[in-house]
Amino acid sequence: MAPRQTRSVVPSRIGGLLAVPVILAGLAGCSGSDDEPTARATPSATAAETSAAAPTSEAAAAPTGPIGPGCEQVFPAAAGGAPADLATQPVSAAVGANPQLSTLTAAVGAANLVDVLNTREEVTVLAPTNAAFDALGPDAVPALLGDVPQLTSLLTHHVLPGRLAPADLVGEHVTLNGDPITVTGTAEAPTVAVEGTVAGRAPATVVCGNVPTANATVYVIDQVLAPAG
Repeated sequence: MAPRQTRSVVPSRIGGLLAVPVILAGLAGCSGSDDEPTARATPSATAAETSAAAPTSEAAAAPTGPIGPGCEQVFPAAAGGAPADLATQPVSAAVGANPQLSTLTAAVGAANLVDVLNTREEVTVLAPTNAAFDALGPDAVPALLGDVPQLTSLLTHHVLPGRLAPADLVGEHVTLNGDPITVTGTAEAPTVAVEGTVAGRAPATVVCGNVPTANATVYVIDQVLAPAG
């Protein structure tokens, strides 16, 4: 019975996940101390951890999701207006569902641009808030709504071709109105400055942007932009 009781347990250990590294370490330094395999395994484990961590750091550096300091106020989740809720809606419907963009909604309707915006694929819309229109003065909006050619020029100046991520938004573009527009700032910053406003004040900034709709990407801004000329 004694020979059966002294059967080697090595075969069962080979079936374990850690057996192969242990055996290889023993072959590499069979004359060394018990600490030597552990010391040799440590740099290898550290390198593996470093390699695994690198992709995570690169992914974290890429801008994702909405940017800007006012997303919770402009797109409140409680009102069903969170950015995720707008992704399947055409841009005019997404803008129209937002109480803080009601003046822009009325202007788009007055200029007969609802279908134009909803059917145009892959565009970026710079959407002024109600406060941005209010800053023009009490008579400015009624005057704009009564002048369709001027209103159309102004609104199409806020539409850029292509779905622009923050990094792509920064730079020079030609609007749907056919005139140039310059966006300044950085993709990493929470706001992006846009030169050329109706009020003539400091460049407009993005309150909340990089918000996708079914056919557009929306950047809500705090001023109304002025067409060239």
